[in-house]
Amino acid sequence: MNIKKIIDRAKKVIINDKQLMFGILGIIFLLVIVIFAPFISSQDPYYFGGDILNKVGENGHILGTNKMGQDVYSMIIYGARTSLKVAVISALISGILGILIGGIAGFFGGKIDQIVSEIINIFMMLPTFFLILLIIALFGNSIINVMIVIGFTTWPSNAKLMRAQALSLRERTFVKAATAMGETKSQILFKYIIPNGIFPVIANTTVGMSNAILTEAGLSFLGLGDPNTISWGQMIYEGKPYITSAWWVATYAGVAIVITVTIFYLLGDGLNHVLNPKHMTKRGV
Repeated sequence: MNIKKIIDRAKKVIINDKQLMFGILGIIFLLVIVIFAPFISSQDPYYFGGDILNKVGENGHILGTNKMGQDVYSMIIYGARTSLKVAVISALISGILGILIGGIAGFFGGKIDQIVSEIINIFMMLPTFFLILLIIALFGNSIINVMIVIGFTTWPSNAKLMRAQALSLRERTFVKAATAMGETKSQILFKYIIPNGIFPVIANTTVGMSNAILTEAGLSFLGLGDPNTISWGQMIYEGKPYITSAWWVATYAGVAIVITVTIFYLLGDGLNHVLNPKHMTKRGV
């Protein structure tokens, strides 16, 4: 199959699934903001000392200023970088852990599967957000710690999906044939099981990115975010005391979170439709 045919099929799939199309367009929009932030922003978001609590459009500030004189519009632009960084890195950690742990449990089975399944069940019973709060309180609230702890506490859902895929795939004819030809279990796991069972995990991980953004915003709103990093949650936290007198400080950051989370949900849901085996067979993908 040549590149042109692959591109044509991808275009057909994207056009036929509106959720996926809007999700991809939204991601492109966010990436443009992140890449060209220095050119899109009107001022340095880290600059203190300007006019405090300027209203929307006052003194050249498109969305006003906060209590420190920082330009809210520029902070929104740079806050997108933080949100996408948290979403991508935490989702990668969660996805890689889930794929490896779930794949090993489902493929090898037996005692390994029983132990891993119990660990997954324990993690899924724990109140994740409160566990994150505890870890952040113990090890600090730097943005790196936030990303790592979100990734390490959200892998069980990916592991369950990968385990279910591995349980099904290990009974397929091509896996049996690979075993008969003398390939090792590790070779089969990484050559056949994971590549063929990864698609539901990809869709779930994309949805998990939106949850990571909400988690980071929630931590910042509670005052547990990184104070040295501009983030939308931090903006809401700082604007909370001024919600009646300077509503713009927190409101626009909240709108940015809603839009970004919606984009990731659309992308994840669209990928879930497209990567569903029944959907792929029906459309001949």
